[in-house]
Amino acid sequence: MTESAPRMSTSTAVVIGAGIAGLCAARVLADRYDRVVVLDRDELPASAVPRRGVPQGNHGAVLLAAGQRALGELFEGLVDELVGAGAVPFEPGTEMITYRYGSVWAKSPTGITLLAFSRPLLEHTIRSRVAALPNVEIRAGVAVSGLAGADGTVTGVVLDGGETLPCALTVDCSGRGGRSDRWLAELGFAAPAVTEIKIGVGYTTRLLRRKPGDLPGATAVFVLPAAPDETRVGLALPIEDGRWLVSMGGWHGDFPAPGDPAAFAAHARSLPHPGIADLIDRCEPVTEAVSFTFPSNRRRHFEDLTAYPAGYLALGDAICSFNPIYGQGMTCAALEAQALGRQLDAHGAATAALAADQYQETAHILATPWGFAAGGDFAYPQTQGVRPRGIALRNAYSRRIQLAAQTDPEIRRVFTAVQHLLTPPGVLRKPAMILRVLRLARRAPGARRP
Repeated sequence: MTESAPRMSTSTAVVIGAGIAGLCAARVLADRYDRVVVLDRDELPASAVPRRGVPQGNHGAVLLAAGQRALGELFEGLVDELVGAGAVPFEPGTEMITYRYGSVWAKSPTGITLLAFSRPLLEHTIRSRVAALPNVEIRAGVAVSGLAGADGTVTGVVLDGGETLPCALTVDCSGRGGRSDRWLAELGFAAPAVTEIKIGVGYTTRLLRRKPGDLPGATAVFVLPAAPDETRVGLALPIEDGRWLVSMGGWHGDFPAPGDPAAFAAHARSLPHPGIADLIDRCEPVTEAVSFTFPSNRRRHFEDLTAYPAGYLALGDAICSFNPIYGQGMTCAALEAQALGRQLDAHGAATAALAADQYQETAHILATPWGFAAGGDFAYPQTQGVRPRGIALRNAYSRRIQLAAQTDPEIRRVFTAVQHLLTPPGVLRKPAMILRVLRLARRAPGARRP
């Protein structure tokens, strides 16, 4: 326990879900409650392998720089531990081939070092850290069927077997498919309004054996489409155990079917840059191709409710699940967990006022990544949902920023910092920056593309 994190007067907190959001929440709560119980309906594996309750576990997992920093603050020494387990550090500006709008972006330092790893490695490493905390219990194979409570306060969780587990705070990290709407209604509270943006994203992933020289002059490859004419995306990351994680994906159903290596290779060859196709031709497969589909971005607007139960909070995908191609979900979960620690320290107890302030801070955390996701996805006319006002103008400017970033190191550095939630997006809207972007975008290699 840290000196700046006084324990709550009532001793037990319960976390529903042992994914990244739940583990981050448990780490924060362990400094502030005498006992923390983490519940997950899955049987949790003893090693870094995919599990059934995390369908993205077979696919690429990217932490934005802000998320990597947040996890390092929550779990001291985590980055070094991941590198020791085989995660691969790389500078995205100089060591990743990035292709979009008709050109490979010029190599240019961003000042950021990212890690490439499998999601199971990250989750297993963090879960081992949380399980080692003396006041945390992780119970696997346990499902929650509802909340116990009265008079506006949640006092525990009801398990599928009928047992009620009393607690002073329940943190719902049950994910996108969580049942918070029904649970809140049963206690007399309104469910939050939901924004849904239907995108039909999917991707297929295969692991390949990695050896030195597979990708001359680079560590990773990211090929992005130029919407609306292109829908296909490709990613190759080096991960632990000497493997390449290669994903072929796309918007609105344009991705290869699982178990079809010919379709997987054909998708790679259709990309406008040959780097990933060359890897597939050069490297030995380790696994079969597996697929994941993601129908829509979905955000529950808890911040707009006028009444909250004391003793209950949602966090992570239970509030907002993003298009996974943008790699924002784990970062937002870590930042929300840190916000929870600040709110508990400020309020001293899990009150309704704490919930209101936590959801407002969460809305602030989500504003930039949600804007990126919605903007990128609404660049396709097939995308369904309520289009934000001014989205066409914002998308047009975003395209010009990325064109200018192809060759201008300063714009590349600033844009990358905003993408990685290290710098507020307002810096891209300053008059001097706008003029620079508009001037340099016209000279970019991809400027003549539609």
